[in-house]
Amino acid sequence: MSAAPALSPSRQSALRGVLEREAKALGFDQVGIVPAHGHEDLKPRLEAFVKAGHHGTMEWMQDTLVRRSHPQNLWSEAQSIIVLAMNYGPETNPLDSLKHPDRGTVSVYARHKDYHDVIKGRLKTLASKVLAGVRRFDIETANAIEAKVFVDTAPIMEKPLAARAGLGWQGKHTNLVSRNYGSWLFLGSIFTNLILDPDTPETDHCGSCRACLDICPTNAFPAPYQLDARRCISYLTIEHSSPIPVEYRRAMGNRIYGCDDCLAVCPWNKFAKQASEAKLATPEGTDLSAPPALADLLGDDDTAFRQRFSGSPVKRIGRDRFIRNCLIAAGNSGDPALIPSVSEHLDTPNVVVRDAAQWALSELNDEKVTL
Repeated sequence: MSAAPALSPSRQSALRGVLEREAKALGFDQVGIVPAHGHEDLKPRLEAFVKAGHHGTMEWMQDTLVRRSHPQNLWSEAQSIIVLAMNYGPETNPLDSLKHPDRGTVSVYARHKDYHDVIKGRLKTLASKVLAGVRRFDIETANAIEAKVFVDTAPIMEKPLAARAGLGWQGKHTNLVSRNYGSWLFLGSIFTNLILDPDTPETDHCGSCRACLDICPTNAFPAPYQLDARRCISYLTIEHSSPIPVEYRRAMGNRIYGCDDCLAVCPWNKFAKQASEAKLATPEGTDLSAPPALADLLGDDDTAFRQRFSGSPVKRIGRDRFIRNCLIAAGNSGDPALIPSVSEHLDTPNVVVRDAAQWALSELNDEKVTL
């Protein structure tokens, strides 16, 4: 199917009203539109990232490079992309949890329901609402419309597209920054063959600020606007399945799933609003509003792990990888009381977990001697 018939200016305006009203009702905080064509400059950026090896073991980045490099490579019929943003601003400063080394710090986004499920369902509802809005004033056009919804599990360069849709700009930490919500935004997209009036792209407002670059514990930014995922704690704790390189273990501190340092320090967060809706409420039975005790986490078997993180993004990495992270955090805690919890993992069949336990025990024993 080719592009849907063009809408008149008055109908474009009416449809935009429907889109913004329904998006807000569904819990989205920002909406913008960008053409699906004209993004040829994204491919060299992505190719350079992969060629430098900055994607680490995320082989899917290379495997999907062609589709990811341009929206119309993902769906050739697309004419417009509606980009949606949902605020997940935290109640408190995420950096505060780093002050409690006997507890694990979980990235803010993973303290809630799995955002993939929340956002994708609402994108589908919104697409249906938009279609219904068009149908009210132009049945012929409505019958010609197609739409596809995507979250970040799809091969899309969503942050550049969001910036071009006017939702914010890519900061020096490579994440999207918004004037109204700082760095705390989930993104989703609706691709459609309907030609829509685009929004004005946002400009960069980082100026001379280097806060996000300077705070990174592992120096994961080789230059402003460049990320080497191999050094990033979010990558190491979530995507990386092998033993964590020894040179990064102490820098991890008590971060057991992701890292928010570069996001949390952004000065634009002073304008951020706390996420106010139950849309991102913590799953029932899973309390991550306070940092969980490492001793409790280290005692979880696979069943307990799955139960604890049911409905949470944390569950995606599996129990062994998560225990590896908790063991590294225990080794950094300086708390000899965690030695029994660590020692229980010395005989585990999983070599990655066993390696982390041996390292943690050596760190804690050294700490014990100096007390």
